[in-house]
Amino acid sequence: MNMNEKQVDKGHYDFERYCYPERWDSYYHQIQEILAVRPESVLEVGAGDETTKRYVTRALGCSYKTLDLAEDLSPDIVGSILDIPLADRSVDVSCVFEVLEHIPFEKVPEALSELKRVSRRFIFISVPHFGPMVDLSIKIPFLPRIGFFFKIPFPKKHVWNGQHYWELGKKGFSPRAFKKLLESYGEVVKEYVPREAPYHHFFVIRLHP
Repeated sequence: MNMNEKQVDKGHYDFERYCYPERWDSYYHQIQEILAVRPESVLEVGAGDETTKRYVTRALGCSYKTLDLAEDLSPDIVGSILDIPLADRSVDVSCVFEVLEHIPFEKVPEALSELKRVSRRFIFISVPHFGPMVDLSIKIPFLPRIGFFFKIPFPKKHVWNGQHYWELGKKGFSPRAFKKLLESYGEVVKEYVPREAPYHHFFVIRLHP
């Protein structure tokens, strides 16, 4: 597939089809991570439905630009993650939520290099993490919920589905190896899979001056 071609049309982001409960939980974590570092400028690769942009700009009043290949999504910048049309260190943070899996894995280092090039402080990433989950919890009145959850390793070969070239947890794409790759671009200061959105694996990368 040509990397300059979009994979989905605008209708893909219709509320009824796109914003299922787990995605709303993922939005919460996206917004929470950005707000925690109080950036003055943000670049988000992948315009999507701009839920995160709307909330963050209302909360912080910061400059928040989206970049996407799909012109029909009306991104602020039309372009590719492999060649971001911004100057070096031009934004405080760059975000790429559920986007990297849409390019072949061998292109991911190139994308990460571009994200690092244009960012001054942080890179926020989430990618799909395949695999069944065990979730055990108990809630007693007047006490916090207690429990634990974990992903069960279940390696299977990834098959191109028209959108995703790869996913963590599948054969050849271990979370540990992916984290090691990220550490070559900055310090991974936070990593987690939200219990409410177990298909999304988050990484927070702090860049060195």
